[in-house]
Amino acid sequence: MPNQKTLQRGFTLTGKGLHTGLDIELHFLPAPENHGFIIKRIDLEGQPTIPALAEYVTQTTRGTVLSHNNVQISTIEHAMAALFASEIDNCLMEVNAAEFPILDGSAKPFIQKIREVGIVEQEAEKEYFIVKKKIEYTDPNTHSSITILPDDHFSIQTLIGFNSSILHNQYAVLDDLSLFATEIASCRTFVFVRELEELLKMDLIKGGDLENALVIYDEIIDQKELDRIADLLNHPHKKVDELGYLSELQFDNEPARHKLLDVLGDLALIGKPIKGRVIATRPGHKTNTSVSKLIRKEIKRQEVPLPDYDPNGEPFLDINQIKKMLPHRWPFLMVDKVLNINQTVITGLKNVTVNETFFNGHFPKEPVMPGVLLVEAMAQTGGLLILHQVENPELYSTYFMKIDAVKFRQKVVPGDTVIFRLELLSPIRRGCATMKGYAFVGEKIVCEAEFMAQITKNK
Repeated sequence: MPNQKTLQRGFTLTGKGLHTGLDIELHFLPAPENHGFIIKRIDLEGQPTIPALAEYVTQTTRGTVLSHNNVQISTIEHAMAALFASEIDNCLMEVNAAEFPILDGSAKPFIQKIREVGIVEQEAEKEYFIVKKKIEYTDPNTHSSITILPDDHFSIQTLIGFNSSILHNQYAVLDDLSLFATEIASCRTFVFVRELEELLKMDLIKGGDLENALVIYDEIIDQKELDRIADLLNHPHKKVDELGYLSELQFDNEPARHKLLDVLGDLALIGKPIKGRVIATRPGHKTNTSVSKLIRKEIKRQEVPLPDYDPNGEPFLDINQIKKMLPHRWPFLMVDKVLNINQTVITGLKNVTVNETFFNGHFPKEPVMPGVLLVEAMAQTGGLLILHQVENPELYSTYFMKIDAVKFRQKVVPGDTVIFRLELLSPIRRGCATMKGYAFVGEKIVCEAEFMAQITKNK
């Protein structure tokens, strides 16, 4: 796996807020490993922070809004898209207002600054959200949808459609994040002239103008009415003779490319880079962030990394090597092989067959592996992790002193292959070790527990 990344040094961007019209300063700062994206409101007492994660999304009207402990930040999607596309994992953003500056309505200023200050690789491994099965979400009201398919790298395709004579159906594709800077970053947000007054009534777009948005004129409006709308926006009058874009397009499909940019920014709120292919149809911030919330729930459900089990791979320890380290024998030896091991983590395996002696009584008509034996199997795997740390492990034994926080989530039955993952919670001190253990069947956790063990020399 590649390592996490952060900025080599900080930078600052200034500009007005799209919705508030305020002058805003936004600072991007390097952050340590496993920090993620955090936004700090330096204009408020105590400088409260908001994690840039999907569970904190509270509004999605014309932008993505995060709220935490009654503190709010909005219009973050362009900055988040730039960080995501730059493959940055850790960044602290300090801002002196309730929204990020709109700048030119695109992610280009963010990308330019990131490239200017540089990116540095950190020591911790990057953690991906790997799409293992199709994810689908459709908004029942708008029929906007996002589908994410398994793939070995990230790519995205966006399709949009509007009931408009100027902007109808368009699509955009990004097959490689390295192309974001040249193909997507400069594409601006867009709005229809016919929407402007309603948005103003909603107390939005106070800082909008022809410099930070594509304005689309697709319905004939009397010039006096256009002048009145310009006055509401405190903008100069502009004579419009024909339907079309009131700003020059950079790409024929610039609106579709900007929608792709928005999807990237909202998907960045899952907190991890993605390995998967995204297909977004008529996307909007509500749909984008709904998908990110679904993924966040899945990530929380599987906070423990699923062990990577290759049935064709050579075991780190086979059964004969295990028997040299553990004193257990039939019918109480509960680990068939060790898949891998390092100084802090071990992965072991047990194949559960109907011939296990305990199935004779537990239960004859509905065979279920006793939970206490699942815990014993985890304990034996943990013992192998501890014994791996000492020379001549056959001269030592491990005795478990305490077992806490045991949870059983699913039955284990004949035919299951159980994978055990145990990790040291702290370094071994004075012969004592604390560990957290999980047992998996397939992709599901079936049991978990915390252990304290002592290693002693055999007499």
